[in-house]
Amino acid sequence: MANKNTSKTRRRPSKAELERKEAIQRMLISLGIALLLIFAAFKLGAAGITLYNLIRLLVGSLAYLAIFGLLIYLFFFKWIRKQEGLLSGFFTIFAGLLLIFEAYLVWKYGLDKSVLKGTMAQVVTDLTGFRTTSFAGGGLIGVGLYVPIAFLFSNIGTYFIGSILILAGALLISPWSVYDIAEFFSRGFAKWREGHERRKEERFVKQEEKARQKAEEEARLEQEEAEKALLDLPPVDMETGEILTADVVLDVPPVPEEEWVEPEIILPQAELEFPEQGDNSDDEDVQVDFSAKEALEYKLPSLQLFAPDKPKDQSKEKKIVRENIKILEETFASFGIKVTVERAEIGPSVTKYEVKPAVGVRVNRISNLADDLALALAAKDVRIEAPIPGKSLVGIEVPNSEIATVSFRELWEQSQTKAENLLEIPLGKAVNGTARAFDLSKMPHLLVAGSTGSGKSVAVNGIIASILMKARPDQVKFMMVDPKMVELSVYNDIPHLLIPVVTNPRKASKALQKVVDEMENRYELFAKVGVRNIAGFNAKVEEFNAQSEYKQIPLPLIVVIVDELADLMMVASKEVEDAIIRLGQKARAAGIHMILATQRPSVDVISGLIKANVPSRVAFAVSSGTDSRTILDENGAEKLLGRGDMLFKPIDENHPVRLQGSFISDDDVERIVNFIKAQADADYDESFDPGEVSENEGEFSDGESGGDPLFEEAKALVIETQKASASMIQRRLSVGFNRATRLMEELEMAGVIGPAEGTKPRKVLQQ
Repeated sequence: MANKNTSKTRRRPSKAELERKEAIQRMLISLGIALLLIFAAFKLGAAGITLYNLIRLLVGSLAYLAIFGLLIYLFFFKWIRKQEGLLSGFFTIFAGLLLIFEAYLVWKYGLDKSVLKGTMAQVVTDLTGFRTTSFAGGGLIGVGLYVPIAFLFSNIGTYFIGSILILAGALLISPWSVYDIAEFFSRGFAKWREGHERRKEERFVKQEEKARQKAEEEARLEQEEAEKALLDLPPVDMETGEILTADVVLDVPPVPEEEWVEPEIILPQAELEFPEQGDNSDDEDVQVDFSAKEALEYKLPSLQLFAPDKPKDQSKEKKIVRENIKILEETFASFGIKVTVERAEIGPSVTKYEVKPAVGVRVNRISNLADDLALALAAKDVRIEAPIPGKSLVGIEVPNSEIATVSFRELWEQSQTKAENLLEIPLGKAVNGTARAFDLSKMPHLLVAGSTGSGKSVAVNGIIASILMKARPDQVKFMMVDPKMVELSVYNDIPHLLIPVVTNPRKASKALQKVVDEMENRYELFAKVGVRNIAGFNAKVEEFNAQSEYKQIPLPLIVVIVDELADLMMVASKEVEDAIIRLGQKARAAGIHMILATQRPSVDVISGLIKANVPSRVAFAVSSGTDSRTILDENGAEKLLGRGDMLFKPIDENHPVRLQGSFISDDDVERIVNFIKAQADADYDESFDPGEVSENEGEFSDGESGGDPLFEEAKALVIETQKASASMIQRRLSVGFNRATRLMEELEMAGVIGPAEGTKPRKVLQQ
């Protein structure tokens, strides 16, 4: 009975106790194996030497490496298993070393026909004699690897295969991929090639300069020899032709050496005009126009004025991209959408993943997952382009961890714009890293809008600098309007300006009207000449100048830049809007183009008429989708990152293109402005001067008596309708609210209407 009770009360060990027991057993086994390996490594006694030789029989002379690897694995096996690629990389390197050691053994002892016997003989000799002195190659495992590879690729080829295995194992262990290493070498080779080309170009320039100086020196010496030979000739009697033996003093005043002036070389277009000489030609003053000479001496700014480009390291973005590809596919799969990421393009500010949906997947299902993708990727925002124009793919734009700044100099070097296209301007880099440029003459006007600090003013400065890099003052003229008084004032006094930068909003409306007048004058001139646009007119001018001695001046292009349109619309909305609409409709053929910038993209600033006549637009980061639709007629700008991240929608494309705008610093702008100012002074055109304006001008115009010119019309309207309100006057006379209110005050002072009585309408006192 006692035994029976004892068997019933025996407790079964718990799972934790079993695991603890197994862990203790594993630890004891590991310690035993480690102890044996240590005996073998230090060759302690006959047992240690024998065990070491047995290991050598398997792996040859790599026994120490095998022992060391086993010891590391025994004590750190949990950590090693967590490291992806560590074990496979070690075994790959070990296999490569076994091949090389075995190939060396075969070559050293000439074991081509008896590889297995020769290898075993090396170890067995040491094993029986308790020695470890012989070279054992790669052991039996090395023989098994060597024999088939040597049969296929020979003994020498085995060295190459082993080296490739070692490199492959190192790649598996390292955190870099083959693509990363190839990219590193490609980038290094590109830098070397760029430096080589630059040094080659510098050597070529130096050689050309030396050749030019040598040619000038030879020409000067030849001229001196010719003059010396001419002076050494004996004098000749002009009547008889006889050579005079006596010294003859010629009645020619000597030319002092210090008064000799080197002749100027002037192009045929700059030939000076003189009247025909007659008997009284000495009494007439000759008027010489030096404008062509000044234009000839003008030197375009060099790219060296801008700060050099700083290299940007985006290598860590590639690792993030590989992780994001997996996250994207897993996230779509969790929503029941099967997609494949075809490619990823790393841009300066965002990475674009091109996703191919499976057959039957609706595009709007992908578009509706923007917020979910942003959550899965831990991104600030995600923009989805569905589909990518011209591709059967969907674009997913994810912000990079760091924005790579695109310098103006880098963008200019990569854009390769044509010098003859004066208004072809590099705007920024696309997502795939290519430089994008636009021709303002084809746009033909540009609207730039975005919130404060989004990069709008920097983009405007970049556009101005691009034009200054290519155009002389006689080719392109600017009219700049800057109500903020701090953005464009740095360009004052450059020779490209028609008038100084306009900072008074009330003057700006008049200045824009002056541009409208210039447009009308140009069209009248085109009609007289019989051409349709400025290109045809300037071609006629060149043709005329080639055939006539009376030279005509070609018409320059005019670029109107308004840095803050919202401020102008607040002061004189009607006048400014009318001028912009007229220029937008007709100015292109006259060679006049506008760039309108604003930080308040609302419908009262960017009206429907302005949008209709300014079809090319650039949107920087805005706060809401409503602002984005005001600028681009579609959403997207609210997802931009700022700092030059933009959506560019030119006139010839249906969908906007995402670009990273170039950065041009204030120092760069000052350097190019100072370079231009040092060459020529400002030559303002008085015909564009808006003149002085009164304090209240823009809201209403004061006549000599102090009344508004529309006073009589407003009076007649009120008497006719027997109603008086500012909104009615504003609507019927097409004036702003401020001016309508002022007209109501004048009507009250004139006794036409009564005073305001709260919310009641005013009484009309005259009939």
